[in-house]
Amino acid sequence: MDDDRIRVLVLCTGNSCRSQMAEGWLRALYGEHIAAFSAGSKPAGYVHPKAIQVMAEVGVDLSGARSKSLEEFLGQRFEYVLTVCNSAAEACPVFPGPARRFHRDFPDPAKAQGSEEEVLAVFRAVRDEIRAWLEELFGDV
Repeated sequence: MDDDRIRVLVLCTGNSCRSQMAEGWLRALYGEHIAAFSAGSKPAGYVHPKAIQVMAEVGVDLSGARSKSLEEFLGQRFEYVLTVCNSAAEACPVFPGPARRFHRDFPDPAKAQGSEEEVLAVFRAVRDEIRAWLEELFGDV
């Protein structure tokens, strides 16, 4: 039940890579205790195919995810608001209530360049860094 779980909103700019991966991790690792949501300050309108691919590699399905605007969540209660890129931290509105804010600037894997394998390596590194950060924040939930 959402009402019994901790509500967490993860924000980024496009809501296509980093915040989607974080939402996926939260659902996979802590779904029993955390109701996870993600949104963007300027939603891209899609979830990046490579984000879907690298999360599938670790058993997390993002295939049904959609890019959402943070405006969809204004007025809702969240215990935690996480920002995963600097531009979202600057554009993030103040959410009413006792939301605790945490920020970490992860590189944008969508901007990675190089061969297919080099780009995938960046997506995988960001995926793994996000998991480690979330485990630091919520490991005892």
